[in-house]
Amino acid sequence: MQAKTLGELKATNYTSLSVKDELRKNLIKQLQNKEAGFEGILGYEETVIPELQTAILSRHNILLLGLRGQAKTKIARLLVNLLDEYIPYVAGSEIFDDPLNPISWFAKNEIKEKGDETPILWQHRSDRYTEKLATPDVTVADLIGDVDPIKAATLKLTYNDERVIHFGLIPRAHRSIFVINELPDLQARIQVALFNMLQEKDIQIRGFKLRLPLDVQFVFTANPEDYTNRGSIVTPLKDRIESQILTHYPRTIEISRKITFQEAKLTESQRLIEADGLVKDLIEQVAFEARKSEFIDQKSGVSARLTISAYENLISNAERRMLINGEESTFVRLADLSGIIPAVTGKIELVYEGELEGPAKVAHTLIGKAVKHLFARYFPDPERAKKSKTANPYTKITEWFTEGNTIEIADDLTVKQYQKELMAVDGLHELVQQFHPKLSENQTLLMMEFVLHGLAEFSQVSKNYLNGGFGFADMFESLFNADLTDDEEDDFN
Repeated sequence: MQAKTLGELKATNYTSLSVKDELRKNLIKQLQNKEAGFEGILGYEETVIPELQTAILSRHNILLLGLRGQAKTKIARLLVNLLDEYIPYVAGSEIFDDPLNPISWFAKNEIKEKGDETPILWQHRSDRYTEKLATPDVTVADLIGDVDPIKAATLKLTYNDERVIHFGLIPRAHRSIFVINELPDLQARIQVALFNMLQEKDIQIRGFKLRLPLDVQFVFTANPEDYTNRGSIVTPLKDRIESQILTHYPRTIEISRKITFQEAKLTESQRLIEADGLVKDLIEQVAFEARKSEFIDQKSGVSARLTISAYENLISNAERRMLINGEESTFVRLADLSGIIPAVTGKIELVYEGELEGPAKVAHTLIGKAVKHLFARYFPDPERAKKSKTANPYTKITEWFTEGNTIEIADDLTVKQYQKELMAVDGLHELVQQFHPKLSENQTLLMMEFVLHGLAEFSQVSKNYLNGGFGFADMFESLFNADLTDDEEDDFN
């Protein structure tokens, strides 16, 4: 049973800890019990998390430095789990004063007047987290506080009385975790106002000679890009943040997939749509290609939110087809990749060369490179097969296109139409059966479509982009038609 007065609290032999000591105490227990901690943070087990744990054990304020979409804010929010479930505070205190170590005028006066009968309330750890996005309009008054003339007039107090102070966000985060996101966006003069709180652990409000030894665990997040583009962390402030931890993007497709499926928000009906491992890997590979593309600003980064949004769009595109065609079930096809273009274009920052190409074309290029990268996992390299002295497994397929045949795989085809289009390509089904004989019917159709995309990326057949799908034709015929179009344009001019 929780104590309701200061006297009852003292009788329990309750010991007060600073928020940093509290985090340290609970982390020690977690490590000794071999508990994982930081649930849902994937890919940082050997990099960021050990450094974070070291910083907590050192009772440091922390700066998480990394590009967008690297789970910096999520990590900060999970620190709450290392706090005690409940802590006592003086009832009515604006800054949740520790009953055994009060620092505000209100709490000290309450205890002076009421002694052991001072009423005590309990604060849950979920309420001990404050987060502020740094924007240029943030003021010192917002973060630290200011004189409240209305309070002064109501209480008939002079401005020399500390009771006229209206506390800002940081004093109200006393005994809590306070996070400032995108720290470089905070104006330099506001950053300077944080110096005292980090080093001397007190606050200064206007002309008050007020020492308020706040107990706050500070966590800051920043993007390295911000140091040059929008602002910077002033050097004295950076010097006072004891631990700087560098975050990073997932380093393997497997980890990236786990993050995507963990974060993707799908309905129960959408979860029933079949999505093969191939298309899941393709989505992740698109992000990996984007992170090394010459068309994309690498200083800005490519957020993990790209793959999450792209996967949601991929599933929704398949669901849309199912609803339009009145089908009870469906599976994701490569034609559905046309539906992820809005998710990709909205998550990348293009350099000048990329702007010349256009965001949609860059997105299609990334998809093509992802297909080419993964194709070697499933089938022989078409370029090597063409030069090999042994039989080329793709000959029948390419010859079918050479004869003038074409195929269009739109994303709204019914299963029967989809199957009919793919089965019409001579040698396509036999090729998939040769290299992957144990696939289900849906997987076989998907792999057949994948072969067409792969051959297009290796310039064995041509691929053109339709509104909601892809078309395939003979490579040389497409080049001839393109040249003819250019000649006609020249004649017209």
